[in-house]
Amino acid sequence: MHNPGNATPERFPAQDRFADGAQFVAGRLTKGTSGRTHAVVDPSTGEEVYTYELAGAADVDAAVAAARAAFPGWSSATPGERSDALHRFAAVLAERAEDFARAESLQCGKPLKLTREFDVPGTIDNTAFFAGAARHLQGQSAGEYSGDHTSYVRREPIGVVGSIAPWNYPLQMAAWKILPAIAAGNTIVLKPAELTPLTSLLFARAATDAGIPDGVINIVTGTGKEAGEHLVGHPDVAMTSFTGSTGVGKRVAEVATATVKRLHLELGGKAPFVVFDDADLEAAVNGAVAGALINTGQDCTAATRAYVQRPLYEAFVEQTAALMETVRLGDPFAPGTDLGPLISHVQRDRVAAFVDRARAYARVVTGGEAPQGDLKNGAYYRPTLVADAAQDSEIVQSELFGPVLVVLPFDSDDEGIRLANDTPYGLAASAWSRDVYRANRATREIKAGCVWINDHIPIISEMPHGGYQASGFGKDMSTYSFEEYTQIKHVMFDNTAVPRKDWHRTIFGDR
Repeated sequence: MHNPGNATPERFPAQDRFADGAQFVAGRLTKGTSGRTHAVVDPSTGEEVYTYELAGAADVDAAVAAARAAFPGWSSATPGERSDALHRFAAVLAERAEDFARAESLQCGKPLKLTREFDVPGTIDNTAFFAGAARHLQGQSAGEYSGDHTSYVRREPIGVVGSIAPWNYPLQMAAWKILPAIAAGNTIVLKPAELTPLTSLLFARAATDAGIPDGVINIVTGTGKEAGEHLVGHPDVAMTSFTGSTGVGKRVAEVATATVKRLHLELGGKAPFVVFDDADLEAAVNGAVAGALINTGQDCTAATRAYVQRPLYEAFVEQTAALMETVRLGDPFAPGTDLGPLISHVQRDRVAAFVDRARAYARVVTGGEAPQGDLKNGAYYRPTLVADAAQDSEIVQSELFGPVLVVLPFDSDDEGIRLANDTPYGLAASAWSRDVYRANRATREIKAGCVWINDHIPIISEMPHGGYQASGFGKDMSTYSFEEYTQIKHVMFDNTAVPRKDWHRTIFGDR
């Protein structure tokens, strides 16, 4: 393990828990066997904080075998027993909340106030929700639908789930993948992003310490090309769940279909933020800046395309730029920091290249550069507002995943909704209006899996999260996610107790 000055115990209090490796299989940490290593880098400084051995195919095989061995016992546990285990799990997470917050801030560059107030509490709440939901895994009520028979539906676990989580919300995405799967009686192998494995490993350890049996949750930390593809294509994996870019999602689907797996995809987004001319301008400006900059813009549901009705357009641009300029970049662990770095210098340079290309056809109102001085070694990029781009331009149509908001004017309500729908994506959107009829129309006609009215970003455990179109299919969170992680069986009982049924005449006639 590398432990330079940046990875002090204050910043990384749980570092001693990773000494045995970054693979978690059958309840214990082991080292990967690929023969290659990878470094976790603090994106605020560029310094390595932890180096580990990457998983290879053999590690994936071992994790799948452990999950398969644990499945009979876990799937046969009663809903109440699984619920009790998840309640204990939530309690352990709450006890270790500060460790999770600091590890997440370190590996992602998130401000500590964000991980303390959003990532970690959200994960604990999600765990508590699925602890309760585990007792309510229900099928259709029984009934005599054919007269001579009684039918009912069983909702059963699928088996071993192989999931791949992204680097933008490593802890929350681990929870979103793991919790509904195991609450429904499945076992799981999760591959976190190789950039951000720390909190997924802490999450699995907390589950084991809470009494969830060994093998129910397994973590393999390797590259997508090696560990990820082997997991998705593994013949003993019954379902694949993936969150990430649409391009990689297409590859996951291609590999998964070779073994006819259940597939759950939460892919990219390019969320529209539609401001009608009767909106509360101050509220819309605050919502746009917060919604665009949350997690440094590295959020599939972040506000990325603001469409503002022409009477408010110039004032919106001016006020949004002014508010963006008050946002403080800094050390994620400093109390006054509002915005941290992007996940890596590679991602920072990718975002910067999008903005630099846009200068040829649009106006960069504020931002559009990396800060210097004390922050020059980190992957920082200033909050950026781009105006007057064409609807078909790259910066409007492509997912940047950075602190960049593009704003365009529209005239009629019809035009605003048409522009909002004019990308391949459909994950999330918001509409801003004081007119209930206007707002209700937006919820009906905007093509997205989530539509907020007069807000943007908040999510809750009780409601589903998932997209339309190129943003994928399947739902995370809520009891709707049980539909993704279970399979339906129709059971039919004969009620006649006679040897020869009426329908047997189709074979025997009247004999």
